[in-house]
Amino acid sequence: MNEVTQPHTAWTPDGETTARPTEDAIIAAICEVYDPEIPVNIYELGLIYAVEITDDGAVKVEMTLTAPACPSAQELPEQVHSAVMTVAGVTSCDVETVWDPPWDPSRMSEEARLQLNMF
Repeated sequence: MNEVTQPHTAWTPDGETTARPTEDAIIAAICEVYDPEIPVNIYELGLIYAVEITDDGAVKVEMTLTAPACPSAQELPEQVHSAVMTVAGVTSCDVETVWDPPWDPSRMSEEARLQLNMF
């Protein structure tokens, strides 16, 4: 299980500054979301196409699904949103489902391929 890394806050003469989320912390949170039909997290499946973080802590995630008719089309983006919002310093999260480029098994990590016996 991945541990969500909390970003460091900085200290200034005026006091501690607000935590800023890191890409690693966002990815670690996303790795806690699993496709209900495939026992691999959605990051390792290659369903996350982009993660953008603004200076004010707003996060945008572009993701896809394994197929347009995926039965989890509603719940997976909501789970990603909920996971990202747990990261310290995140002020908002927009999850957009995109279809271009279409997902295919070549996007899976080597770890995911090993877990699914897809060599």
